[in-house]
Amino acid sequence: MNAGDALLITLAGMAAGMINTVVGSGSLITFPTLVALGYPPVLANVSNNIGLVPGAISGVIGYRRELRGQRDRLLKLIPASIIGGLTGSILLLVLPSGVFKRVVIVLIVIALVLVVVQPRLARRLARPNHAAASVSLVLIVLVGLAGVYGGYFGAAQGIILIALLGIFLADDLQRLNGAKNVLAMCVNLVASATFIIAADINWAIVGCIAVGSVIGGQLGATVGRKLNPQVLRVVIVLVGLSALIRLL
Repeated sequence: MNAGDALLITLAGMAAGMINTVVGSGSLITFPTLVALGYPPVLANVSNNIGLVPGAISGVIGYRRELRGQRDRLLKLIPASIIGGLTGSILLLVLPSGVFKRVVIVLIVIALVLVVVQPRLARRLARPNHAAASVSLVLIVLVGLAGVYGGYFGAAQGIILIALLGIFLADDLQRLNGAKNVLAMCVNLVASATFIIAADINWAIVGCIAVGSVIGGQLGATVGRKLNPQVLRVVIVLVGLSALIRLL
């Protein structure tokens, strides 16, 4: 890895850490960047997942005020995220790499669609008249399935989680975003542990993304809410489309 690539990957990690904290889908910045630089898709996905863990932790710390009073809720949902993340990461390792390259094209398309429709989802979730105050079994199962997706690929995992939480729980959207950050962090942690044990990892990539994502996580928690979400969304979609072009 040359100095130019290292700087680019670090900046991508910073952007991803900020976007993951505020919205989700930060992997649609880092993963396409790695693919564009010529790294194999599975290696890029694994190294990206591990590198974003410090940023996820940083984002959770930044949202600690919104997490007050959510302990019981999270204790019910975290096990589902852990089991789902473990399942998804194992699937990534046991399935042939060619399968991932084909499937990830579909997953990126789905993630980009979610990024585009996210504002409409947010407006709808801001009026949770139909939602319940307690965690239901259906929500636990769906959070587990989101964990499988997150452990396997992860891009737009945060958007999926915030949509599920908003549909099933009556609460302020920022508090739900804090809970989303915790669940996504758990998925990334367990998936990363699996990858460290059993996968090939480019630790230079991990280091660059980790440094960037920690800074980005704090930026997302402090100033990210003030950024123009439309601009962020356009950047995510453009970078995601570049990955599709590279993979096709």
